[in-house]
Amino acid sequence: MKIIIGADVVPTAFSEPLFKEQQAEKLFSDVLPIMQNADRTIVNLECALTETNNPIVKFGPNIKAHPDCAKTLKLAGVTDVMLANNHVFDFGVDGLVDTVEALKNVGLPYAGVGNDDVESREIYYIEQEGKKIGIVNVVEHEYTYATPNRMGANPFDPFLTMQDVRKAKKNSDFVIVIYQGGKEHCQYPSPRLRSLCQELVFNGASVVLCQHSHCIGCYEKINDGHIVYGQGNFHFAFEGAKTELWDTALLVELNINDEIDVMFHPIVRDNASVSLAKGETYHKIMNGFAKRNESLHSGEWKKGWHDFCVSVRENYDSVIYNATKDAEERTKQHFAHYLDCEAHTDVWRELFPTWNYTNDLDNPGRIK
Repeated sequence: MKIIIGADVVPTAFSEPLFKEQQAEKLFSDVLPIMQNADRTIVNLECALTETNNPIVKFGPNIKAHPDCAKTLKLAGVTDVMLANNHVFDFGVDGLVDTVEALKNVGLPYAGVGNDDVESREIYYIEQEGKKIGIVNVVEHEYTYATPNRMGANPFDPFLTMQDVRKAKKNSDFVIVIYQGGKEHCQYPSPRLRSLCQELVFNGASVVLCQHSHCIGCYEKINDGHIVYGQGNFHFAFEGAKTELWDTALLVELNINDEIDVMFHPIVRDNASVSLAKGETYHKIMNGFAKRNESLHSGEWKKGWHDFCVSVRENYDSVIYNATKDAEERTKQHFAHYLDCEAHTDVWRELFPTWNYTNDLDNPGRIK
């Protein structure tokens, strides 16, 4: 069985006309045969498909596209859609209901959302060629996650998510975890995220894919489990400005027999189209990826993570300061959001380590 997995797909104002016109060849160019020739092609739809104009209150953009865009996903070869992400609930209950209906109307099954925080945890199974694959699709805490009293995306929980992985492993041959989390624009995992992903493997996951960072991160294999800390955007196109981090990505190919072999297809964005990276671009992407992969073994990844946190410190300092000085509810909510979201608290911990990390470091004493 061959499974292709792409990360964030968003029909933006720039690319939405092509999605509505079902211009799959223009949107995906030479990536299209890879998508269409796989047994399953899975993407993360990181927006609402709705015409409603009632956005939720949040920090960050409220993203939506026309429901007809679902037709192009189907035409392009997408077979399964993951919805546990931080934008699927951007237009509230109506927007999420519309999204599900748009997918159902074109025959695209989905995972990662439900009518409450229990239903949203439902494990998604694929059966093909005598193999059964369990998929756990989960998101960090950023506005869209389901609660006991409201629909939404499957919220990551350090205990319940592990239970779900063990359950999926018991009922299937292999388990894939698609984890929507990690710090945006950072090519290295936080210490928490790396430990979490490794623990997912120890609990039975064969593949753990971290999405949401909007850039290619790094990869490691541990205990026969494959972990990718950041795939980058699959199709998230904006007019004008082009950055290497935002506009390069990895398609992950899983070849499943008695075990899982992983291949990576680097892709690049040009205007409203994505294509396979070639020549010098291919080697630049893959060499950088290999260097970061090695950093996980050498320990250099910790410096990469720390340096990133230092680079964004001014923003985090201002959020704390403003929350203590400004009585405005939105200002306080900014701080609350940074406390709620796991990726943001990872940055807090890196920037503000306690004295426990420095107390008595020069004392060489040991318990005998």
